[in-house]
Parts: sequence; structure tokens; C-alpha cells
Amino acid sequence: MKKSKIKTNALRMLDRDKIPYEIKTYEYDEEHLSGEHVASQVDMDAGDIYKTLVLHEDHDYLVCCIPVLEEIDLKKLAKLSGHKKVEMLHMKDLLGLTGYMRGGCSPVGMKKKFPMYFDASIEKDRPIALSAGKRGYQMIVSSKDITTYCDAKIGDVVRDH
Repeated sequence: MKKSKIKTNALRMLDRDKIPYEIKTYEYDEEHLSGEHVASQVDMDAGDIYKTLVLHEDHDYLVCCIPVLEEIDLKKLAKLSGHKKVEMLHMKDLLGLTGYMRGGCSPVGMKKKFPMYFDASIEKDRPIALSAGKRGYQMIVSSKDITTYCDAKIGDVVRDH
């Protein structure tokens, strides 16, 4: 297991629980926080790089990870999570709720544990990239390890093309 020089809540938790990971860094600025930018900076297939989205129905929060270039299908996620409907959390509420900023939100190490969902594309066991909890840092982990670690429910939650 490779220890990282930077420490975020996510990486401290993975270290504590002996979940192997590697770190990849990338350049970013406030204008370049998109999934397309991350995919162009991290030397991995875009389908193996996941973004973390925080959603809610009233005050019932949930987290969903999908491939970075895909768009979430809110109806599919609502059905999978047992909600009537879900919507994206307002950006201004992200830091207070999760402890993470836009562009650095990790599914691991949030202030509170929320129900976790991953798109069905995660089912192929392979290394994937997720935010390590800080802008410019991606943690590379086994897709099987991270879904088990996050106690995630898996299903088709991206928009059809």
C-alpha cells in the first residue's frame, strides 16, 4: 500500500482501514473543474474516472458516483434509491454538508455517512479514479474495494445516449 504525502479525510480512512490506493495529481484552476478537464489530465480512460455527486429529496441526502463524462439520470437514481424524486444539492451547501468543495468531493470521508450509489459501469473489477478529497488529487482504487468499502448499491443511473 502506497501512503500519500497529502492527507485528506478520504485518504486517512483508506489508510486506517488498509484499503490500497495510489494518488494521481493533476493541474486545475477555478475555471477547470469539469470532468472533461480531469479526464484530460489523468492518464486513464475517462470511463474509469468517476465523479461524486451529492443529491437530496428534501433533507434526505444521498451520494452517487458515475463516470466523469456521463450525466446522471435523476429518475433512474430516484427509483434505485426508493425516492419519488431526487435533485442535485446546491453548490453553496456542499462544503457544509460533506466537508468537501466542488471539484474535490470524495465518496469517502464525508462529515456524515450517506447512502451511496454507483453506476452499473463500476461492476467490471478494475482500477478506477475518484477524488481523493482535494482538488487536483485523484485516488486510484479497485472498483470492487471501493464499492464494498462504501457499502454502495449499484445500478444503472446514467442518462441513455
